[in-house]
Amino acid sequence: MTVASCSEKNVVLVTGAALRLGAATVREMHARGWHTLIHCRQSRESADMLAAELNRTTADSCRVLQADLASDADIHKLASDALAAWGRVDALINNASSFYPTAIGNVTATDWDDLFSSNARAPFFLAQALAPELKKRQGAIVSLIDIHAEKPLKEHTVYCMAKAAHAMMVLSLAKELAPEVRVNGVAPGAILWPSTGTVPPELQAHTLAGIPLRRLGSADDIARTIAFLLEDAPYITGQIIAVDGGRRL
Repeated sequence: MTVASCSEKNVVLVTGAALRLGAATVREMHARGWHTLIHCRQSRESADMLAAELNRTTADSCRVLQADLASDADIHKLASDALAAWGRVDALINNASSFYPTAIGNVTATDWDDLFSSNARAPFFLAQALAPELKKRQGAIVSLIDIHAEKPLKEHTVYCMAKAAHAMMVLSLAKELAPEVRVNGVAPGAILWPSTGTVPPELQAHTLAGIPLRRLGSADDIARTIAFLLEDAPYITGQIIAVDGGRRL
């Protein structure tokens, strides 16, 4: 791929960005004037539809990059393709994540590898691959963590462990990449019900009862927090902001 002439616009790469929180983040950053790179693995049709929507607003302002974050080769290609798109990358949003229960007694090595790959391993190696460019641009990394990185969720031991590793990555990279690159995290609480399966009404009610604000948040709450960390927080690094309606309390 030929490297494009260096864009004057800031460029953000959002992993797992075709749907849900990732798509909301892409829309938010695009509305703020950033060029956006939508990473997807399987949701190519949704990613292309989102890119077409945003490109109708501003021509050639959004592109799609497809990669399997379980593949080392794909991670390195994703980093190089991101840089090739407009000649720069100013921010990385680690949003892609696998999430499903792993009840003790039934956990397989495949479960472990998948959950750790998407929630810990890939974010680290993608950050490492893009670190020289982010240092050059005085850029930033924002990772989507989870309140369950601190407070375990029953029957999700492997997922919680992987998110805890990701949270430590945020803290460690904030030291490793300073002073050029700021690294922060956002820990969503109850924002969207899971995209697979149906959450029983009684479980929904129980979840809401444990939230001081007594309601779900929205994907835009997460997107706006990410935008704040990228644009309006030049002296914040090494922090994980819980956007959870007070659920951690």
